[in-house]
Amino acid sequence: MKSSYILVVDDEPDIRETVKDILEDEGYLVATAKNADEARHHFREHLPDAVLLDIWMPDTDGITLLKEWSDMSGGKLPSPVVMMSGHGTVETAVEATRLGAYDFLEKPLGIAKLLLTLERALQSSRLQLQANDSLHAQPFIEPTGSSQAITRLREQVKRIAQHDSWVLMSGEAGTFVHVAVSSIEAGNAALELFGREEDQKIDYGRLEQARGGTLFLDEVADMDADVQKRLVGALDTGSFLRVGGSEPVHLDVRIIAATQKNLEDEVNEGRFREDLFFQLNVVPVVIPPLREHEDDVIELLNFYVDHYSSRERLPYRRFDTAAQNYLRQYQWPGNVRELKNLVQRLLIAGGDEEIEVSEVESAIGMLSSSGQHTGISISFDQPLREAREDFERAYFNYQMGKHDRNVTQMAEEAGIERTHLYRKLKTLDIDVKAKRK
Repeated sequence: MKSSYILVVDDEPDIRETVKDILEDEGYLVATAKNADEARHHFREHLPDAVLLDIWMPDTDGITLLKEWSDMSGGKLPSPVVMMSGHGTVETAVEATRLGAYDFLEKPLGIAKLLLTLERALQSSRLQLQANDSLHAQPFIEPTGSSQAITRLREQVKRIAQHDSWVLMSGEAGTFVHVAVSSIEAGNAALELFGREEDQKIDYGRLEQARGGTLFLDEVADMDADVQKRLVGALDTGSFLRVGGSEPVHLDVRIIAATQKNLEDEVNEGRFREDLFFQLNVVPVVIPPLREHEDDVIELLNFYVDHYSSRERLPYRRFDTAAQNYLRQYQWPGNVRELKNLVQRLLIAGGDEEIEVSEVESAIGMLSSSGQHTGISISFDQPLREAREDFERAYFNYQMGKHDRNVTQMAEEAGIERTHLYRKLKTLDIDVKAKRK
């Protein structure tokens, strides 16, 4: 975990240096400023993780500077601020709190209280960032499965997590389920990522908001040419300019990029910068399609059944043996995302506790067990029970033709008992003994 970057603002040299030494001994990265002008410069150049701010300074007092920082960030301080003063009053403390200061320390500073207050301020900021992220992104779930492919992937991810290298994740659509580049409104990507300076106001972009941590760029292939150019410059130099800004900002973030497209093809077609591809592709991680680790299908099915029944209160249903076998052999063109949606759809539809293969095939979209479309049209403008019966009738008529009405072979392929198959055929008014036309 990277060390937090702390800005100490105080006009007294002895206090600045003493606090700096104490914090550096604790492993923090520390910058100091002797007045408001120097503090402003540090704030613009490298957004600190926290600020220790003296109230009484010769050029601009700390309360005025605190209000300035609050106003330029839209009324909310971008970093937690702890005020310091040897001549504080209750009114001053109340005003500082109203403007968003985290806490108020009296001089002379006690080391234990200083360190405890600072750590609490940083922890509060981290929790707030996590809460904000949870509103826009699903929590990360470690890949579920125990196949060799997923075991290798999990081990690779654990090794990568021990380093700060940039990572490029690639895979087919649906293999991984975040700033999503494609979700940013057209023309606003530069503002979202790099931030903006306008008059005395600063809007901090995602690159600064993720300072000291990781920024996940989903579907990076959708990034427009101007943003690609800006990002290349930032990665090359380790700094960037906010839109409308003139002072470089230090880049302190690890980037993990993901794409469903083949970036090498995108480079060859001129849609993606080659230099950016090489910058991001330091550690490539390829997520295998589900059809290449079909041994995990059953575990994934059970995982999402439990997830939806416990988290979303959907009725619990289990896949019978035939349905499980069918889904293990299914090619999953939509990968894990398709599997997840299939489970949700089947639980919402309700029905018997046991999910049979016929219901699975109907939900997938009328695929026969051979993997070919049957071409049979079934109306979806009818009750689920009737639609299911229509599909089952088409399915077993297909099976009778395929196996020349051999009930034993039909039962084996359908994965059900012969007696159950006979009952099912009778229910559907299918005469297995009738002569073929």
